[in-house]
Amino acid sequence: MRILLVEDDRDVARFIKKGLKENSFSVDIAENGEEGLYLATQEEYDLIILDIMLPLLNGDKILHHLRKAGKDTPVIFLTAKDSVKNIVNGLNLGADDYIVKPFSFHELLARIRAILRRGKKVLSPVLKVADLTLNQITREVRRGDSLIDLTPKEYALLEYF
Repeated sequence: MRILLVEDDRDVARFIKKGLKENSFSVDIAENGEEGLYLATQEEYDLIILDIMLPLLNGDKILHHLRKAGKDTPVIFLTAKDSVKNIVNGLNLGADDYIVKPFSFHELLARIRAILRRGKKVLSPVLKVADLTLNQITREVRRGDSLIDLTPKEYALLEYF
């Protein structure tokens, strides 16, 4: 299983990589947000562990770009941002889990295994027809790059058909 770890703290990244390698995972590390986004879009990973506070591009924006592009790779936020608002925002952006630093490696490993047991999602949360996209997580509808403002009833009808 291949994991992308996007973490700017080298000590934390080495600690996680060492533990994951001991458990037979292959791990690539990106030390900033731009490198993380590049690797996440150019390579195939079974899971991404993503810090939020990163240089060059924060983790929230990376996840937003991935989900907007239709990438459904499972993502675990691993961050020091511990408010309920941050946790809810991260999960609403499309993260599969959210772990607050400091953390237990054994808990991280258990959560990784639980997510990987679920397997890849059968259906993407982003529906596409030509240049029309409907994001079922953010409930945004776009034609090309333009956001289309819909009432809840209009959105429900579009999602249904």
